Amino acid sequence: MNGLYDELRVAMHSIWQRRWLALAVAWGIAILGWLVVSQLPNRYEAKARVFVQMGQVLSAKVGINAQEQQNDVDTIRQTLTSAVNLEKVVRGTDLANTVSSPQDIADRVAGLQTNIQIVAQQNNLFQITASASSPKLAKQIVDKLISIFVDQNLSDDRNDTQTTLRFLDSQVEQMQNRLADADAKRTAFQTQYLGALPGSGTLQDRMSQARTQMAQIDGDLAGAQTSLAAINGQMAGTQQTVAGANGVAGGPARARLAAIEGQLADARARGYTESHPDVVALKSQLASARAAAASEPIGAGGGGTPNPVYLSLKSMQADKQAAVAALSARKSQLQGDMNAIMAKLNGDPAVASEQSQIERDYQVLKDQYDKVLSDREELRVRAEAQAQTDAIKFRTIDPPAAPRAPAAPNRPLLLFGVLILAIGGGLAAAFGVAQLKPTFATAGRLEKATGLPVIGSISERVSRADAALRRRKLVLFAGAAGGLAVAFVGLLGVEMLMRGLAA
Repeated sequence: MNGLYDELRVAMHSIWQRRWLALAVAWGIAILGWLVVSQLPNRYEAKARVFVQMGQVLSAKVGINAQEQQNDVDTIRQTLTSAVNLEKVVRGTDLANTVSSPQDIADRVAGLQTNIQIVAQQNNLFQITASASSPKLAKQIVDKLISIFVDQNLSDDRNDTQTTLRFLDSQVEQMQNRLADADAKRTAFQTQYLGALPGSGTLQDRMSQARTQMAQIDGDLAGAQTSLAAINGQMAGTQQTVAGANGVAGGPARARLAAIEGQLADARARGYTESHPDVVALKSQLASARAAAASEPIGAGGGGTPNPVYLSLKSMQADKQAAVAALSARKSQLQGDMNAIMAKLNGDPAVASEQSQIERDYQVLKDQYDKVLSDREELRVRAEAQAQTDAIKFRTIDPPAAPRAPAAPNRPLLLFGVLILAIGGGLAAAFGVAQLKPTFATAGRLEKATGLPVIGSISERVSRADAALRRRKLVLFAGAAGGLAVAFVGLLGVEMLMRGLAA
């Protein structure tokens, strides 16, 4: 540890002996470095934050997703940094005073492309940063970029929407004509081949539905025929008339009363309620029939009273006969239609494939028409939203302001760094010269270097005149060294003054 301390003392002594050299080198490095720092151009940055929604007001209704939002981000970047827009920035700011030829404009545009940054933040926020040689110019650039975006990009978006809307209108009109032709062809084919068949769809579908309906009719017809046969059997064992009271036959009024009562009993047996129209009508007839029967003399009429049971069975027989006749007629008609279609198919086997092709073409056109029509309506809603919601689609959150200090270079730090470098350079120069021309600060170092014993050493004796001279030189050295610090402080003051003037 003592050896290291001795070495340090020796080094400091050698530097002190050459202090004027160290001071000269320090001044030279400081002046040269500060000159270089003073020549570095200032770069001022102006920033602004804007909110851009780009037609997202009705995103849930017009189908705008995250990918379209990312496309909007790319659109903003490309719009603001395009060569055409940057040329407008050059002509609309103080950069116009620095150009005199198209080449100058191209150079300024190229410089702006590297000095403008657009960063996307969350929630549709964008930060626009522009670098320039003066605070005023940086602010002008950002203001002009925002103005260009508002004036051009949003209006272009509305124009693009209107152009697309006109294109979709023409597409809808064309597809309407094509769909009308396909529908006319489809209707003509159905009229020729499918008009008699029930159901809808292709020829095979309708034939299948017709066969299903034929099977149902056969089942209903078989059931109706069975019921009719059962009623006929009951009627065969039932008398048509019965004897009246005390063996005296009733007249026509009593016969009519008995028939109405039989029909009313049959209706109730079928499950008809008292409010059923047939039951209500029979009750009305029953009241008038009872009045007529009460006024009819006993013994009037034929030799017996009509059997109510037989009359009820007769009514049921008529209903079943009508049902059997209707089902038979429907079966005959449906069978005839199917036979006619099969005859046409056998005569022209290509009808089925033609009908399938017509149906496919019609369905494809209809789906395309519905899709285009839906897109047109969605785009029309979006255009109306754009026309009414521009105020909330673009908003400046943080307007640009002229920066008060340059973003680069950090001149105070560079000036201080040059000062440290100058001091270090001076010390290094003095130490290096001491190593080239070594001296012996102590007797021990002389003895170690020569290998010879040192008998003794003589201290320097300084006269009063020499001491006074040394004091003057020390004062001069201190003044020159202090002047280096004073120059540094002065340069810092000049830098602060320049910043104030620039702001």
